[in-house]
Amino acid sequence: MGGLLEGINSPADVKKLDITELTELSDEIREYLIENVSKTGGHLASNLGVVELTLALHKVFNTPDDRIVWDVGHQSYVHKIITGRREKFCTLRQHEGIAGFPKRNESEHDCFDTGHSSTSISAALGFARARDIKDEKYEVIAVIGDGALTGGMAFEALNDAGRSTNKMIVILNDNEMSISKNVGGMSRYLSRIRTQPFYFKMREDVDQFLKKIPGVGKATARAITRTKGLIKYLVMPGIIFEELGFKYLGPIDGHNIQELVKVFSRAKLMKGPVFIHVCTQKGKGYSYAEEKPYAFHGVQPFEIETGEAKVESMPSFSNVFGEELVRLAGKEPRLVAITAAMRDGTGLVPFSTKYRNRFFDVGIAEQHAVTLAAGMAANGLVPVFAVYSTFLQRAFDQVLHDVAIQNLHVVFAVDRAGLIGDDGETHQGLFDLSFLRDIPNITILAPCDYCEFREMLDYAVLEHNGPIAIRYPRGAGQEKVIEEKPVKFGKGVKVRDGKDVSIVAVGTMVSIALKAADELSREGISAEVINARFCKPLDEKLIITSAAKTSRIVTIEDNSTVGGFGSGVIEVLNRTGLYPKVKLLGFPDKFIEHGARSKLYRKYGLDYETVVSEVKRIMRK
Repeated sequence: MGGLLEGINSPADVKKLDITELTELSDEIREYLIENVSKTGGHLASNLGVVELTLALHKVFNTPDDRIVWDVGHQSYVHKIITGRREKFCTLRQHEGIAGFPKRNESEHDCFDTGHSSTSISAALGFARARDIKDEKYEVIAVIGDGALTGGMAFEALNDAGRSTNKMIVILNDNEMSISKNVGGMSRYLSRIRTQPFYFKMREDVDQFLKKIPGVGKATARAITRTKGLIKYLVMPGIIFEELGFKYLGPIDGHNIQELVKVFSRAKLMKGPVFIHVCTQKGKGYSYAEEKPYAFHGVQPFEIETGEAKVESMPSFSNVFGEELVRLAGKEPRLVAITAAMRDGTGLVPFSTKYRNRFFDVGIAEQHAVTLAAGMAANGLVPVFAVYSTFLQRAFDQVLHDVAIQNLHVVFAVDRAGLIGDDGETHQGLFDLSFLRDIPNITILAPCDYCEFREMLDYAVLEHNGPIAIRYPRGAGQEKVIEEKPVKFGKGVKVRDGKDVSIVAVGTMVSIALKAADELSREGISAEVINARFCKPLDEKLIITSAAKTSRIVTIEDNSTVGGFGSGVIEVLNRTGLYPKVKLLGFPDKFIEHGARSKLYRKYGLDYETVVSEVKRIMRK
């Protein structure tokens, strides 16, 4: 490694460097980021864009006394490197290594755990109010991207913070990107500010001019202030942040350390809430990431020289979804697709290209997306909302209140359901079965392979009437695990006959169940395997018949066992008065850490070897 970076073990080491040295350190950090993330995978483009911003923050402010809250947190790699975690950075997102997001239990310099967007301003205001109530002295800084600023929670917090007297600093990292290209009115507003910075230079010039005139009276000052206000409204109508109550500084070059240090130092001296608008380039310093920042937002290990992934990517459930939705749109003219700033991640690029007027990216606003879909459905369209499981949590009330109560035909394509792996606790999709099962009127399906997935999408769009969710995992699956059968409402499929034990699996856990059944067969145990297909409603007749025959049931789900699929099976058995021996296999009542999925499945007993062991244990009882 060598160079200046080798001597950076804490923020105190950053403070010792002058501007020239910090600029040199920026280049070294970019090389270090590219070298390491190319091996571990992770969020690259966003971190390349905030190198100078992060260094300037630690040059001016004093963590852990001062509190920096990173919105989403995937752009905190540079912060981690210079706060004592440089030597562990090679373990990024690896099991028992450092996390890809801020973690309070990882470092005293991480003051707030984050992983979802639009939360930083609320949390920072909470810190500021607690500080003032306790009469403490430290700075509170929220760093939020322009993508996260499209989230409704960010506006709620801005509205509250702007009318308060609590001192806090909001830094807008404006790189014109979230994961996909930003959309909406706020994006256009920020674009106007970026392209018309002359008003802010004019305002500073007027301030400096006034200070140089001796004996300027109050009346004259008020008149000049009114003139400045008039100029503001003429040049830049609706300075929204100032109108909300913030002192606005910017826009400034987010790659100019000297300018950043100057503005941050100035903000420290101001009273009340301050808003600093910083413009950065996502992916800066690595040509492939600069050209395709969306592709290098979250990456798998890649070749630095070519930017190509080290492992050839396989077709994923997201790809299959995107292709099938295009096909269905040709058959059903009422079909529309909705995403919350995840066009690329959910596989909707082909749809957005071919059916532009039927595609809606609402920004990072899952609550709005669901109720938008409800309004469309109430007026005769067939909306499909593609959303990651972990982000659907943010819109629970809208699913219940706006969709389910009215029994509207909205299709929820729940991507990244189940174990995610290296992004950790905030991104694991282990709760959607549990929280969706609680909602009346909703139907929930889970495909075991691509063929079944296509059948389920066809059913959900063309045949079903009412709220329906299809949950499917991250990454690649199998084309065909079982023989194709038409999807019929509430009907599962017995894929293997048996007499000793019933293994009832859902989604991609069916392949684990079949593999376990093969192994059990070699040991003389006859396992019946049921592909539930429907998580709600369950095929009660199929489950009861199997349980009555074998007297032993093992359920397998890629979800928390608390209120999940297995709980539903127990509810069915309880209603019938059958009391077979039951074992629920799934994730425990805890947040699951980051790490490779294969390791985590093994650790939490969802590999086929553990299934075999659990079946043999229930057989002995």
